Amino acid sequence: MKNWDDAYANMAHVTGSAALPAYWAAEAAAYRAGGIIVEEDIAYGDAPRQRLDLVWPDGTPKGLVVFVHGGYWMRLHKSDWTHFAEGARSSGWAVAVPGYTLTPNTRLSGITGEIRAAVSYAASRVAGPIRLVGHSAGGHLVSRMVCADIDIPCGDRIARVMSISGIHDLRPLMRTAMNDTLRLDLAEARAESPALLEPRAGTRLTAWVGGGERPEFIRQTQFIGLVWKGFDVETHVVVDGVHHHFSVIEGLRNEDSAILSALLAN
Repeated sequence: MKNWDDAYANMAHVTGSAALPAYWAAEAAAYRAGGIIVEEDIAYGDAPRQRLDLVWPDGTPKGLVVFVHGGYWMRLHKSDWTHFAEGARSSGWAVAVPGYTLTPNTRLSGITGEIRAAVSYAASRVAGPIRLVGHSAGGHLVSRMVCADIDIPCGDRIARVMSISGIHDLRPLMRTAMNDTLRLDLAEARAESPALLEPRAGTRLTAWVGGGERPEFIRQTQFIGLVWKGFDVETHVVVDGVHHHFSVIEGLRNEDSAILSALLAN
């Protein structure tokens, strides 16, 4: 029998990863204090965590990038991730980093609705094309935004979505201990799994994963690429070198990186 807890245990397989949340928080705080223009804690809804930060480039933005953080929908905070806006910001894009209510205080379907609201609000603040990018659970959430069952007002402006190490089929999570917090049942797991849903026509998806990640994350990435290609949408799958689950996003901080070039490509 497969050990599904181990299959999704990223920190257990990356040396020194226990120190990463504190490192990210410190890097993000230093970045916000470093002279960039950032609006913090903008409300896009009434709940306490329905807030987003908006990082502005120098000059008029080329468009909007929305970065959605991970943490298995049950941990971490938007303010831990501001520094990952730098690559897009220095390339001339405004970057929104939304927070969202964590489980068990809401269900995954509720988080999907919150990210829809956050993207819609950010789009009302920034003109031009939109790129969505999310890491891990955030990869799931940005993929959901381009599923055909999601009616999002700015949908025609979403030029590309990038899921980094995303979870696109939620059903295996029902076999993990974390489901005590996620509270997924089969109906919700199916309804909230992008790989089991039809993408909106015109979707352009890049599914990116580190080559040194847990095999389950590589499978999840390849799975959505395989399925969504069957709907005749533009789909690219990239297995990136030997990166692990946490190093794979570092390129977002660098305007010259391959991952950022793929995100911002026309």
